[in-house]
Amino acid sequence: MSMKAVVYKKPYQVAVEEKPKPKIEHPNDVIIKITTSAICGSDLHMYEGRTGAEAGIVFGHENMGIVDEVGSGVALLKKGDRIVLPFNVACGHCNNCEASLTAFCTEVNPGFAGGAYGYVSMGPYQGGQAQYLRVPWADFNALLLPEGREWEEDFILLADIFPTGWHGITLSGFKPGENVAVWGAGPVGLMAAYSAVLRGASKVYVVDRVPERLAKAKELGCTPVDFTRGDPVEQIINLHGGMVDRAVDAVGYQAVAADGKKEQANAVLDALIRVVRPTGGLGIPGLYVPSDPGAVDEATRNGELTLPFGKLFEKGLSLGTGQANVKAYNKYLRDMIIAGRAKPSFVVSNTIGIDEAPEAYEKFDKRIEGYTKVLIHPNGW
Repeated sequence: MSMKAVVYKKPYQVAVEEKPKPKIEHPNDVIIKITTSAICGSDLHMYEGRTGAEAGIVFGHENMGIVDEVGSGVALLKKGDRIVLPFNVACGHCNNCEASLTAFCTEVNPGFAGGAYGYVSMGPYQGGQAQYLRVPWADFNALLLPEGREWEEDFILLADIFPTGWHGITLSGFKPGENVAVWGAGPVGLMAAYSAVLRGASKVYVVDRVPERLAKAKELGCTPVDFTRGDPVEQIINLHGGMVDRAVDAVGYQAVAADGKKEQANAVLDALIRVVRPTGGLGIPGLYVPSDPGAVDEATRNGELTLPFGKLFEKGLSLGTGQANVKAYNKYLRDMIIAGRAKPSFVVSNTIGIDEAPEAYEKFDKRIEGYTKVLIHPNGW
């Protein structure tokens, strides 16, 4: 039996192709029929040819669906269950998994700390921008959801961006009542800002250059800062009357300089060190990679960055980084959604069928207005 899937072809080109439907490969597997998957900013790194991805990989690390087949060793799930999956593929029994550090599972991907669906270097796990998906270690990885389609657009965001935004705030050492600056108003940046609001921040500043994204931040009650209008650090210090307590990098290694044109991988990290008060904290969930073939300079191509470490030391700043341990957060965030305390779907801009995915990738990559967060329904809706 075959299925449709979004397949990487070459830089700036994906296609919808027929692929074999996945099969149970281990007693702990389940196969799910995907109801919703999502296009993530991290997918664009592969789409643009920045990661060395090989043709044929099926994209999609933000996935939810209905259990269709159940391996003989699965104890907690049954056919028909509605589940959402952390983008982290984790074994559940290594030292890191037992410590709830599932983003750094040491069993799922030899030679690399952590695994993910449909992402180059993150293991042999096909992505879920497809009609079906194999889920390994399913009892551990699946988060059970209520039956029906209610909260579908909220629950899919539990796979990655809502927990990742929450993680960024956690990494910064945030405490209720403190003030926060978030660099980046893409989906993760908006989720970080939203998380800060939900957790009781007194003031949240959001830095970007895209008017539509800055408008979303303002709707959340945050103060938008357009970095094309001047040094964002100076803008924030002037608006706030001083440095802030915490800052979050939701941009990563494809940051650009103040002119908004030339890539400068260390631009955001440099700004965070400048904008945070002495003994404050930095949260860095933005993606940085061991190597970047598309970088503008040799050091960045080798994953090396120049930072004002002396200023970091002088100010006694704390720094936390790394991918989100989704399972540490997703159950609680699910329950906040069900209770009506959180509704992250405000960030969703488009819902499409799988055949529209190539066009959606092109528009999302070009930051065309109206393409902020795209959800795919591979089996219709």
